[in-house]
Amino acid sequence: MKVLFTTNIPSPYRVDFFNELGKYCDLTVTFTDKFYAERDKSWKDFKFDNFKGIFLKGYSIKNLRICSEIKKIIKVGNFDKIIISDFNFPTGMIAINYMRRKKIAYYLESDGGFAKSGKGFKEKIKRHFIKGANGYFSTAKEHDKYYLTYGATEDKLIRYPFTSLKEENIEKSIITSKDKLALRDKLGIKEDKVVLTVGQFIHRKGFDVLLKASKNFNSGVGFYFIGGEPTEEYLQYKADNVHFIGFKKKVDLKEYYLMADVFVLPTREDIWGLVINEAMANGLPIITTDKCIAGLELVKNGENGYIVPVDNVEELTKAINSVLVNNKNNKMGELSLKYIKGYTIEKMVRTHVDIMEKP
Repeated sequence: MKVLFTTNIPSPYRVDFFNELGKYCDLTVTFTDKFYAERDKSWKDFKFDNFKGIFLKGYSIKNLRICSEIKKIIKVGNFDKIIISDFNFPTGMIAINYMRRKKIAYYLESDGGFAKSGKGFKEKIKRHFIKGANGYFSTAKEHDKYYLTYGATEDKLIRYPFTSLKEENIEKSIITSKDKLALRDKLGIKEDKVVLTVGQFIHRKGFDVLLKASKNFNSGVGFYFIGGEPTEEYLQYKADNVHFIGFKKKVDLKEYYLMADVFVLPTREDIWGLVINEAMANGLPIITTDKCIAGLELVKNGENGYIVPVDNVEELTKAINSVLVNNKNNKMGELSLKYIKGYTIEKMVRTHVDIMEKP
């Protein structure tokens, strides 16, 4: 079976997915860009082992790539199935318009999405390009609402487990207290309790909210921020128990996940949030906001973590304290491991293959 998948850049988690999917079909993936400047340089280390990757020719207007070459690829490719994941961008829109004119069936897919009002000029444009697909690959209930707002119908929704994890990446059990302490010694961590977060220092991630919450804890609770370099806005909150760690590769980041007591993503909006998957795969309780789709889908409030309102320092403080006090027997972390086992690249691929094999 010949399959075409269109997307923006070869992000590591998507390349892993494409390499696995390519074992089951003749897969071609088009990319509009090789790299985004704000991403770590490690994102450039991609290998297309089991699929054909094509970087489209085109031009840019205000950081948006316009690649009409996609029409030629669709025309000559004679693909059995086509999945468009860049449908909110010019190249994806060009592909959709072309396929509609030629009466070619296609699917839409994205990591997630929060629906807006559905009204207004921009919303009408979005609806124009979203409605009419043969099917919609959706990551969550909230993502379903997004598609339905812009013209999809419920019978065409396809739920798939969005993830960056292979089966081998999910821990079989919670790390022992002895091993956790050994990791903390190795990493030079002195605090009795550790709160971990991972991501870029940008406003949307809400790190300023977590930094404000850190003021409500004594020096025995360490707050570790792993990602880019903090700006002056974040440095003003620096304290002895607040630590800014630079970008870490996956193998090094895993040690931080394993040694922590709780993972917090205080985001103001994430259409998914793969760090939630990764933290759960390492047996951590999760605290995130009601604007994180991964959290809304994977965190059961009071069981393996808590969902708190955006920008609410008081509720975030309460949730962190509750985990640190009540998770002495690792029950929350064990449930995170249980809930995340269905979210593997292998299962993600299986969902796609099952759909593609249908007539």
